[in-house]
Amino acid sequence: MTLSAKDASRQTRAICELAPIVPVLVIDDPATARPLAEALIAGGLPALEVTLRTPAALEAISIMAQVPGGHVGAGTLITPEDVRAAKAAGATFGVSPGATVDLLAACADQDMPLLPGAATASEAMALLARGYDMLKFFPAEASGGAPALKAIGAPLPQISFCPTGGVSPANAESYLSLSNVICAGGSWVAPKDLVAARDWDGITQLARAASQLGR
Repeated sequence: MTLSAKDASRQTRAICELAPIVPVLVIDDPATARPLAEALIAGGLPALEVTLRTPAALEAISIMAQVPGGHVGAGTLITPEDVRAAKAAGATFGVSPGATVDLLAACADQDMPLLPGAATASEAMALLARGYDMLKFFPAEASGGAPALKAIGAPLPQISFCPTGGVSPANAESYLSLSNVICAGGSWVAPKDLVAARDWDGITQLARAASQLGR
């Protein structure tokens, strides 16, 4: 039995509702995966997106999936092969910058709840027609930011979004204040310099501050 689009959106919506910010993580060293996950979860950000942009990503997902209290997903899913590899590594949800028929089918076949990306009203409508009502708005800032997302929400109030791409502490509140935004994706909670320095307390502090956004 394959996962329906309606059930996929129900599951991704539940994950998005866990915290206002989903850390978007680019991991180069698998040795940092567990302490990084622990630091972010301790700060109140349990939903973690590990992007498939480095050779270490799948191993990092496998390690993070063992950390109590976390919900680890795979980002930058592009191909069916990405989906199968992420599922095998232990990812419990997927995130994509867009959506293709093959990608959606692979996620359904693998029972992988997907947060598919859309940047325009037409893309959002096409996904809604397939049954997806919880989407990623990407690239958020380059696509017009919060004003654009607010405008899209007027005729399409039944769709909720997680904006990602250029979201920062300076503009996160403008997104989170929108009625069609559940959470936002951001990379600032795990900056490379703090990860390199193994400053897990510093990352927990950033996560704690992010967890209070929009509250």
